[in-house]
Amino acid sequence: MKNNMTVSLIIPAYNEEVNIQKGVLDKISNFTKEHPEFSEVIIVDDGSTDDTKNLIKREYTQRFSHFRLIENNHAGKAQAIITGIKEAKSDIVMFTDIDLATPIEEGEKLLNALKDTYDIAIGSRNTHREGAPLLRKIMAVGFIFIRNSLIGLNNIKDTQCGFKAFERKAALKIIDKLQVFNKQSSITGSSVKAGFDLEFLFVAIKLGYKIKEIPVTWKHVETKNVNFFRDFIDTMKDILAIKYYDLTKKYD
Repeated sequence: MKNNMTVSLIIPAYNEEVNIQKGVLDKISNFTKEHPEFSEVIIVDDGSTDDTKNLIKREYTQRFSHFRLIENNHAGKAQAIITGIKEAKSDIVMFTDIDLATPIEEGEKLLNALKDTYDIAIGSRNTHREGAPLLRKIMAVGFIFIRNSLIGLNNIKDTQCGFKAFERKAALKIIDKLQVFNKQSSITGSSVKAGFDLEFLFVAIKLGYKIKEIPVTWKHVETKNVNFFRDFIDTMKDILAIKYYDLTKKYD
């Protein structure tokens, strides 16, 4: 990181009782204790209806002073990440999926990229997606073709890996320019919203920020929060919306 900057780790959570019981937050706690540049771990609960919030309060925020819980109304993963970025107190913000499909130790690779001249570092699974179902791999290829055709981002192989880091000042400027994900509204059911990563990176490029894509270890983890067909359709709608806002100069 530039000039010994501190890091806020953001973890969106929606009905993650099972993952928490598996010890994912213990792994994160151990890692951040060994890396003092991580000044805080912000868990943003997205209106969970299971025991997620109680587990975090009882087992983590009371035991670890650098853990914080923020409780959102249920509005989806994108808004949870945006909330975390706005509430972060560090110079660098990093977010990871709570299932740790990408091991938290890979975060060192992203931070090393930010030591150079990059403003944003994103994890990349590239073409190697260990354990992912064949259908998901096929849909990923179709998604990339449509994405490249409509909104570009051709120089980025993997926009969707849930493992990214960026300078907070840059992230705040990007968030301010978002059009598709510019406001929070209540929803029903889980909402991963792949379109958020697309719009975030699309705006980042328009603003001239330098992005480094870094290969990371990744292993498929089954989750009830992802529905391939529903999420694919939602993402296509978001891509079309991004294209519309771009054509109408809303990002300028």
